Amino acid sequence: MKYFKKTLSFFALVLLGSNLNAQEAATNLALPLGGNAYSSLHLGSKTITNNGIENWTNPEEYFTAYFRISKPGTFKIATDESVAVSGKSVVEYIINNVSKKVTYNETKKQSLIAGSWKISDTGYVAVKIKGISKTANAFPSIPKLIISSEDAKGNIGLVPNNEGHFFHWGRRGPSTHLAYQVPEKTNAEWFYNEVTVPKGQDLIGSYYMANGFGEGYFGIQVNSAKERRFLFSVWSPFSTDDPKSIPDTHKIKLLKKGKDVHAGEFGNEGSGGQSYLRYNWITGNTYKFLLHGVPQKDNTTTYTAYFFAPELGQWQLIASFNRPQTNTYLKRFHSFLENFIPEQGDLTRKVLFGNQWICDDKGNWVEINAAKFTIDNTGSKGYRMDYSGGLDDNSFYLRNCGFFNDYTKFKTLFTRPLNNIKPNIDFNNLP
Repeated sequence: MKYFKKTLSFFALVLLGSNLNAQEAATNLALPLGGNAYSSLHLGSKTITNNGIENWTNPEEYFTAYFRISKPGTFKIATDESVAVSGKSVVEYIINNVSKKVTYNETKKQSLIAGSWKISDTGYVAVKIKGISKTANAFPSIPKLIISSEDAKGNIGLVPNNEGHFFHWGRRGPSTHLAYQVPEKTNAEWFYNEVTVPKGQDLIGSYYMANGFGEGYFGIQVNSAKERRFLFSVWSPFSTDDPKSIPDTHKIKLLKKGKDVHAGEFGNEGSGGQSYLRYNWITGNTYKFLLHGVPQKDNTTTYTAYFFAPELGQWQLIASFNRPQTNTYLKRFHSFLENFIPEQGDLTRKVLFGNQWICDDKGNWVEINAAKFTIDNTGSKGYRMDYSGGLDDNSFYLRNCGFFNDYTKFKTLFTRPLNNIKPNIDFNNLP
């Protein structure tokens, strides 16, 4: 589910393609709908493909395409001959509640201008595309919109067309991260964090990752309308996306797991050991996460994950994994927020992280109250800029997706007030 570490090399290759993001003049700029448009039905639709809008038959379904402008001006929206039409259709284009209608006819395939709109502010522009009428079974298939402007020069932010490879990541939206600032040369055995998902922010496809470390991650997800999970994974030291190719000497070994916890392997975004518990966690409740990491004498490290749910009132074991070819205490502490379902990338979500602590091998607790805000390549390249993070009272927060405009500067350092509330944990009585 998470590509925070293992897909960086993939992004590096993908992003070598042409960058439509930097245009001195927004003239004849193509906005590929495969990477920049969303269906009003979200998970209930398969009408957005790498080719754009296709197989559009439902008159109740509409689409919204997004691009981001750095200077206001008058923008013309058009389509070209690539639109596939059966029969005759009327399609409505709407920006800022101003509507323009276009009639498509299969006997007159040509470039058609939807109209011009004056945009008075910078930021994201939403183009709504609605079907008004059709004589055939389907509305037109629309691969792209053509955006032009005579007076608004500057950068246009959009997900570019790199033969469809980037559309998956671009439509998911930017992932946001907090890199916790931990004292150097600390033998950290324990990492404690608290996570609260505010009411209304539990969007399907969200991963609220609490306890990230150098070799894995631990957090909660919304997997469907009926399923939520606690997820704990550890990467194998063998670099591959196919878990079956990992030699026995590099496989993650399961040592123990909690009741009803599923444990196995994962792939496609690096490979390793994965465990999860189906558990319907509740918005507004604060969940405590505890991670243990300690090196062994045989050049391995054992990682164990626990959570505390207020509605259960006790610590629960997720799993304990042993990682070979590894000799380290916990390091590279981080949290992140991501959307892992592309169809949900136009919906905003937010999460709070509070009261971070580490405990060293001598039993000394240290509160961690500084974190650096970072983003993935979708954000850092400017393809999507709907990302933010910072302080919310005594907690850090992360927010992403939904095409909001108030983004946070990359690598901003935030410091929250010290809580001085040390975790009260009896390590000897953990399950």
